[in-house]
Amino acid sequence: MSLGMLLGAWVATGLTLFIFTFLYRDNPFFKLAEHLYVGVSVGYTIVKAGDTVGVRLLYVPMIEQGDYSLLIPLGIGLLMLARYVAKAAWLSRIAFAFIVGVGSGLAIPRVISSYVLKQIEDTVRPLVSMTPDGLTFTASVLNPASNLNAIVLLIGVITVLFYFFFSVEHTGAGRVAARTGIFFLMIAFGAAFGYTVMARMSLLIGRLTDLIEFAGPEYGSPSLVLLAATVIVLIAWSRWRAREQPERSETP
Repeated sequence: MSLGMLLGAWVATGLTLFIFTFLYRDNPFFKLAEHLYVGVSVGYTIVKAGDTVGVRLLYVPMIEQGDYSLLIPLGIGLLMLARYVAKAAWLSRIAFAFIVGVGSGLAIPRVISSYVLKQIEDTVRPLVSMTPDGLTFTASVLNPASNLNAIVLLIGVITVLFYFFFSVEHTGAGRVAARTGIFFLMIAFGAAFGYTVMARMSLLIGRLTDLIEFAGPEYGSPSLVLLAATVIVLIAWSRWRAREQPERSETP
């Protein structure tokens, strides 16, 4: 096994255990891992952005391919740096306005197409299907294009919209429709929350898998060694902190 893989196993195990120490309480181990994570992430992002934008998108096309039209976006990007000069800070507004305008122009059609038009398309699906044998009704729950799902989707959209329609008092049949809309909203929120939880669980499983794998003797058992060392240091730190607090309270 190479020295790089061995060192990587020890570092990954140590930082993972340091992050998990937050389950006990906020401590120097967790702060160290947190600051390292933020610092490395920012550093990697800056280096990656410099390589992608500065080298691949600007240097190579302009110097090696002679495409000097990229001087226009380069100038707009450099205007953003004028923010750090007090007398020329107003120039950065040109760059920010251009970025916001282009970003909005690209995002608005995509959002409308994905959320508005797609929702309308799914809502106006036929409630029955026309076949050579006549009208048929498909009741397959597993098929998103089935007639049963089209009816459920239509009821959900109407009742959810009615729930947010406050010009009419929600009494009688209106109360039933509003309650049904709440039911559909809770299902949607629950599905979104469940998706988020499962994504976090996937990250947790990956960390636990590494801890189990790196507990083997071929890596020097970093999971066991660092776990024992972390627990011992946390116990010592907790006792030192417990003794330090009374001394501070007694100091006038």
